[in-house]
Amino acid sequence: MSFQELGSGKTSGESSQVNFLSEKKAIATVLSADSVESGPTFDARRTGQLLRKMDWNIVPFLSLLYLLSFLDRTNIGNARLDTLENDLGMQGLDYNVALAVFFPWYVAAEIPSNIMMKRTSPSLWLAIIMFGWGLCMTLMGLVKNYTGLLIARMALGLCEGGLFPGVTWYITLWYRRHECGLRMAIFFSAATLAGAFGGLLARGITEMRGLGGLRGWAWIFILEGILTIFVAGIAKWVIHDSPETATFLTEEERTEVKSRLKQDRTSLADEYASQYLWDALKDWKIYVHMLITIGIYTPLYSISLFLPTIVKAMGYTNEKSQLMSVPPYVAGCIATIAGGWAADRAKQRGLFMIGFCFTAIIGFVMLISTDLPGVQYVGTFLTVCGIYPNVPMGVAWNGNNIGGSTKRAVGIAMHVGFGNLGGVIAGFAYRSAEGPRYFAGHGLLIATTTMSMFLSLFMHLYLRKENERRDAIWREQNLTIDSYTEDMKTAEREKGDNASFFRYTL
Repeated sequence: MSFQELGSGKTSGESSQVNFLSEKKAIATVLSADSVESGPTFDARRTGQLLRKMDWNIVPFLSLLYLLSFLDRTNIGNARLDTLENDLGMQGLDYNVALAVFFPWYVAAEIPSNIMMKRTSPSLWLAIIMFGWGLCMTLMGLVKNYTGLLIARMALGLCEGGLFPGVTWYITLWYRRHECGLRMAIFFSAATLAGAFGGLLARGITEMRGLGGLRGWAWIFILEGILTIFVAGIAKWVIHDSPETATFLTEEERTEVKSRLKQDRTSLADEYASQYLWDALKDWKIYVHMLITIGIYTPLYSISLFLPTIVKAMGYTNEKSQLMSVPPYVAGCIATIAGGWAADRAKQRGLFMIGFCFTAIIGFVMLISTDLPGVQYVGTFLTVCGIYPNVPMGVAWNGNNIGGSTKRAVGIAMHVGFGNLGGVIAGFAYRSAEGPRYFAGHGLLIATTTMSMFLSLFMHLYLRKENERRDAIWREQNLTIDSYTEDMKTAEREKGDNASFFRYTL
């Protein structure tokens, strides 16, 4: 027995057992590293099972979070059809201002929130901001004047700002680039469900008017806020931070997920460094996507905030308007998921975005060109089915084409943040004085959607040309993706999407 064994109080047998276990652990670590290095090992059947397992453990709860988020920010549209404006002494553009003040604070929170989420953990940070906006929503039901409503809306924007860019980045931690679109589409489809459920819930909740001395609109805010707080209470234990710590995955599955991501991300840097933040701020392509996004988010928020008002202007009652706003959102939900699935299958984004923009433009033209309620109502279906699918598709397209985890997190936050400034514009798109035809509002949305359509076409053509240029350089050097070694990739790991082996998603 050695002095070390005596000092540790271990027998020779115990020491041998410890050494054996240590060696076994070391061998497992090496094998795991080798597996990651050698690439994915699952066949198509097992890969499908793995993806479904991740989907069921990740996507539904994230979708619930966004459903509550979108419900809480847009339920003011349904509250307006109750007695909100009269009770708070609102007149003129007061309602439009109440809508608009939400968005600057929402945008201001997005980049800092994504950085905090990366520096802490997704489960903790998402639970914190969710509790915050649930509390703001609940307190909004207790406001007694217009000033209180404005303060509550600003606080709500500050708390909600981190959810969408945070979850968008979070999804990229689990899925390959051409698998993200469908998951983001399912996640964002919750916004369409929020529009559908919002109308149904509002119709029922407003019947509580007078209970506890509160108006119907107050109960809309309070009950939906309490529901959000409840879900926030369990979020920390339901959200899995990363594949490395996911308890629902086996060790073999964790290794496979890491291998798939490593192969897809082509060895680009994943660590945090300020250099990658500046890389995002200097990338002109992200700014083009920001313009595309504001052109889509402006009609997105215009529809979500004013659809009950638009339907009411067709000649329907308040109650019927709330119910008639449901079917377009159901159609939009189907279009969003179907579009995400098709884009992932085709490994294309730009062409789909162009097509959806064109669909929305037709819908807005139907709204602006006639006063026939039937034609206008069909137009609402086309606008929802054209605009909503482009939100997750746009952020997936931009995220697919940003190399490196930190740059991607910042780039997505820039993308979503600037796009959400469209909410400020949307707040003034439909003014009461311009009803019931709302020529200026519909015309504005035709213009912004057309801008997004042509910029999407430009990006599609540019990225295709850039891929062809990089392919041509490789051909001159007799290189292929298979002959490009891991050492060669590592040498370019800090270049992000400017690395010679990176190819853009079209």
